[in-house]
Amino acid sequence: MGIKTALPKSELYIYTAVLSLALLWAGSWIIEASSENVNRKAVRENVKPGWHYFGRKMDASDFEWVMWFTTFRNHILFALSGHVIFAKICSMVFFPNPQNRSLIYMLYGSLAVLITMGWTYISLILSHCIILYSVALVKRKWLCFVAGVTSLATFKMEPFNTWQEGFVTGSFDLQDVLFYGGCGFSIMRCMSFALENCEKKDGNYSFMDLIKYNFYLPFFFFGPVMTFDRFHEQANNPNLTRKEREMWNITIHALVHLGAILVVDVFFHFLYILTIPSDLKLLKQLSDWSLAGLAYSNLVYDWVKSAVMFGVINTVSRLDHLYPPQPPKCITMLYVFAETHFDRGINDWLCKYVYDYIGENHDAIFKELLATICTFAVTTLWLGPCELVYIWSFFNCFGLNFELWVAKLFSLPPFSTIERNLMSEAMSRRIRGLFNAVNFWQIILYNVLALNSLDFAQLVAKRLLLKGFPLSTLSVLFVTYCGVQLIKERERRQALLDDLEPVPPPEESKQKAE
Repeated sequence: MGIKTALPKSELYIYTAVLSLALLWAGSWIIEASSENVNRKAVRENVKPGWHYFGRKMDASDFEWVMWFTTFRNHILFALSGHVIFAKICSMVFFPNPQNRSLIYMLYGSLAVLITMGWTYISLILSHCIILYSVALVKRKWLCFVAGVTSLATFKMEPFNTWQEGFVTGSFDLQDVLFYGGCGFSIMRCMSFALENCEKKDGNYSFMDLIKYNFYLPFFFFGPVMTFDRFHEQANNPNLTRKEREMWNITIHALVHLGAILVVDVFFHFLYILTIPSDLKLLKQLSDWSLAGLAYSNLVYDWVKSAVMFGVINTVSRLDHLYPPQPPKCITMLYVFAETHFDRGINDWLCKYVYDYIGENHDAIFKELLATICTFAVTTLWLGPCELVYIWSFFNCFGLNFELWVAKLFSLPPFSTIERNLMSEAMSRRIRGLFNAVNFWQIILYNVLALNSLDFAQLVAKRLLLKGFPLSTLSVLFVTYCGVQLIKERERRQALLDDLEPVPPPEESKQKAE
């Protein structure tokens, strides 16, 4: 049932006020907990000197963020800036043909990886590329997929990963991250290449096409994964004219990401949202609202981190006339499992080659069950098999299927008849909002255990569902319900704006297609 009726202004004001007050209240508790407990042993171990002129220490729990924007910031900036400058100079002097730019990107990427990781690492990557390219020539999807998963497993499971890591000589702080990041993303790209080659009707893609695709430096170590069909089409597009105001938009996005980095830096000096959950004794002293706000803040932070990191890379790739997967959808706007992801590139890859391929239109319950099981099996292997990942995969797989089961149930009589004939659209919207509010907290709890710890997730669930019932449980759900209604209203307005966009006449559309 589509939402066409606007949310009454009185309700809109009430929902906004309730949500704002709740966030301010929970935020004040977290700030107070951060300030008063900075000298506790469990907290002190994860903070380091920060803004000494303000007397603030910095939360350094997240290795990825510290690596990107503190420890190795200059190295990453140097590599990405070099990519842009090298590509521009070579395209102007040596390779004026726009279709050769993918070759330029490959040369710089290969050189950067060689200097950073050594020739043995390049040889290891190339050996996997050769094996998967050879399998791709057979043009059997199941064989390509089995070979790719097996290759990925050699980097995720003992003793194969340790054996392969032994080929890489030297030692520096970032070596493990670059090794497993580069290898993992390379295998996913090779699998995409092999599966797309199976779809190619005439002949095969060349091995050089695979190398150009894999050694594009901005995507090589940290992603995102861009499927081969999209990369190949965009990288070989001879028309390099930009859309109107595109450079202006790229500049604005870069400034927004810079602003987000500064905001997160402020949060790390005042809100120790990543460190506090490691101190269970401190957590037990916090109120139910503080715990709920802390769990929510952990997911918001992880979304901001993903959005900024992928946003920086996307800005560079857009300068190269590539349009990679966008940053993930904001966690605050996620109230269904079907849209929950923290890496849109991996999510698009899984949807295209596993979830949509097996589940087709996602109407059949058993096909959907098989599709989700296979999808989360691959995701488990991608993240690295361990107890915590198994638990995370099980609950998210269950949540995704449970959504389908509930939707199927309520689409059948008498529920569909009652909604269609006896309920107003406003009432239907409110009831759906209640279910979505419960779903939102399932998403929070199922994902915070992977982002932080299982003990923290268990404590939050116990406080909100058992010890805090009914006051804390119902009040948190009510605030969440207000937020869901505001999100639904925003989605309704966006849908109306999308419908108002001019559609080209049939003759013009036909000419463009030709």
